[in-house]
Formats: sequence, structure tokens, C-alpha cells
Amino acid sequence: MPIIATDLPTQAKVRRRRGSNLVAATTQTLRERIFAAPPGTLIGSLHALARSLEVGIVTLQQAARVLEHEGLLEVRRGPGGGYYGARPDDASLERAFDAYLRVHPATYEEALDITSLLFNELAAAAARCEDPDLLRDMRAMGDRVESCMTDSDLGTFEFEFQELLFRMVRRPLFEMLTRVTLHYATSRPGAPVHAPGHDLAQWKAGRRRIITAILARDVALARFEADRSNRAVILRHLKAARD
Repeated sequence: MPIIATDLPTQAKVRRRRGSNLVAATTQTLRERIFAAPPGTLIGSLHALARSLEVGIVTLQQAARVLEHEGLLEVRRGPGGGYYGARPDDASLERAFDAYLRVHPATYEEALDITSLLFNELAAAAARCEDPDLLRDMRAMGDRVESCMTDSDLGTFEFEFQELLFRMVRRPLFEMLTRVTLHYATSRPGAPVHAPGHDLAQWKAGRRRIITAILARDVALARFEADRSNRAVILRHLKAARD
């Protein structure tokens, strides 16, 4: 089992930060050690880490609780116990980002604005996909557009369409930002944007144009169609809601 060296970063770095916030400095030092080693690495025992960082037991325990919450630290007890480095899963990262948005509130209008910009780039990036299976799935999505008749149909299609775009693009940060901002936006009061009873035909035509551009592998056209068929629609709805 790998064990991380205790001199990365050095305790001197923690000492230099004592004047600001010792717990925060200790947390950052441990975080850097964790990222410097593979997941599952033994960072050290409670007492050994406290000695190497020259901090008290309570300070170290407080820092460890922060890192446990971040999904970066696992505390094991008993024989072979100690502090082990870990990596947060996607759900933990999304929860952390969502929590940040709630601590530093953004309006759902702002979140939708950002999401629509991300969608433009997502569609453009998908036009670069060369995977024949994914392109086949995209053609099948295009064939399904006309069958969408209700709010439920539209919601299901949009979810599956976005998931397919994520598989075609495979950019984890892009995906996380899109997922979290969209979830934040749609969970805010007054969030619904699409009005299928009034613009369903427009929505269908727009999705067909986006899909056609992606299948043609025309990056610029895919971005253009996403902008006019998705972002422009969202901005019009937001303006109408303000007025």
C-alpha cells in the first residue's frame, strides 16, 4: 500500500500561514498532499500528521473533517488505520458546486443564461464527434423529434439529447458545469422556460436543425443553430418574464 512522503508540502508552509487561519492552512496542506499521490494512499496517522505539520490534534481533526466532506479523505480505524487520500465522485463535486451557488446566490435567469451559452459550445463540440455508434444514436434522436407532443415527451427528449451530447463530447468539466447550472436554474422559483403549447413547432424545427448540423459535422453551423434555436428562445422567455 503506497504511503505518501510527509515532507510534501513541508510543515514550514503551514507555519507561514499561521497568521491567517491555521485550520484552513492545515486543510490546504493536507489537500496538496492528497492530490500529490494516487487515491488510497496512506497520508499518515493522526499523531504522525500532527507532529509533521506541527499543529495540535484538534486542528488536524478539524481539517480532516473538511476534507472528508469534500470527499478527499477517508479515516480508517483499527489495524492499518489512519488518514487515506481519496477522490470525490461526480455527485459529490456537483453537490459542492451547487452548494457554492446557493451560498453565493445567482438568479435562475443568470444560471439559464450560462447554461444556454454552454449548450452552444456543447452542440459545436458534438459536431466533431466521429464515433459511428453515437452518430447513429443522434440520427435516431432526430427521428424522434416529431413524436414529441407533451411536456413529458419534451422533457424526456431534452434529457436524453443532453446525455447523448455529453457522450459525444466527453469533457468532464464542461459536463459538470452544464449539469449543475441547469439543475440550479430549473430548481429556482419560476424556472420553467419552454412553453410547448405555444412554441412546440418552433422547438421541433430548432432541434432538427441542430441535429442536422451535428450530423453534417459542421461546427460553426451547429453553434449557430444552437444559439438561435435554444439560447435566443431562452433569452426571449426571460425578457418576457421580466416585462
